Amino acid sequence: MAARPKEDAAAISRKLIEDARAGVFRPVYVLMGDEPYYPDLVCNAIIDNCIDEFGKDFNETICYGADVTAEQVVTAARRFPMMADRQLVVVKEAQLMKSIEDIAVYCNEPLDSTVLVLLLHKASLDKRKALYKGASKVGVVLDSPALRDYEMPAWISRYYAERGINIDPEAAALLAESVGTDLSTIAVETDKLLKNLPEGTRSVSIADIEKNVGISRQFSIFELTKELSYRNSQKALSIAAHLGNAARFNMPQAVSALYMHFYRILKYAALISRGGMSPEEKASALAGVNPYFYREYDTAVRNYPLPKAMNVISLLCEYDYLGKGGDGAATSPADLMVELTARILNT
Repeated sequence: MAARPKEDAAAISRKLIEDARAGVFRPVYVLMGDEPYYPDLVCNAIIDNCIDEFGKDFNETICYGADVTAEQVVTAARRFPMMADRQLVVVKEAQLMKSIEDIAVYCNEPLDSTVLVLLLHKASLDKRKALYKGASKVGVVLDSPALRDYEMPAWISRYYAERGINIDPEAAALLAESVGTDLSTIAVETDKLLKNLPEGTRSVSIADIEKNVGISRQFSIFELTKELSYRNSQKALSIAAHLGNAARFNMPQAVSALYMHFYRILKYAALISRGGMSPEEKASALAGVNPYFYREYDTAVRNYPLPKAMNVISLLCEYDYLGKGGDGAATSPADLMVELTARILNT
């Protein structure tokens, strides 16, 4: 069984973890993808539950791709367990193996008494080749694609909800900006955050994020897009100047965030220009946006109707090029950021 991308990675991993805890295992697992969070979770659950503590010395083999050959892995997988119903063979960082495709021969006749796990770190098998096809047929392939920046606030909200906690949409957006797209880092930051909050906390506010994660909403890309939406020139320019002078400021990342914001505005404006709009069409145009922020976009689309939104998109493409050193630009990132913000406001 092969997991479908993105939306299913979480659900598939959740099911595999539940199965592992219940003692249900597949003969072969391929855990792969650009986002290692879910593959690592599943691998750890299998290791924790497959072999009891007394049998690990005899029936658990954990190795690394750089240290083993495909032949050695197949040989280990074909051994029978000692005084137990099954054995576990785990290859971590399996993408470092030479001739990993040679393991495909094992998938033709896997042993019922062996659980073989191939864990690839930020890498994937070639889906056209025999190992992927064989593993999908006799076992399970979990493919965990990387999430994009704009998908992170929604992911964070779901992650908190699964832990019985409601996180304010603005807090989720600010946390996403602070941490980025590394899901493991978000999990770690969340654990730290909850330890610092009163026991039994069931709601996380933007003030909690500011205090415990160490990021200020006042000077963030999240706040800049909001001020641009409302055309609050003084605040927008102040935030842009502060951002541009920050030690960790990255102009391409900032432009990317602004591009996604104005691309949504552009899609929304195009939809409105056609006349008539269903709630489903609005949700599609504002994909990835929590409905909590729809009011902001209703204002933004009035401030940046279709022609202006197109001009802003053109500006962002220009400044993405300049921010990456295009044309040998000598202007500092801070000045570029302020200049870009001013030109957006003047469209």
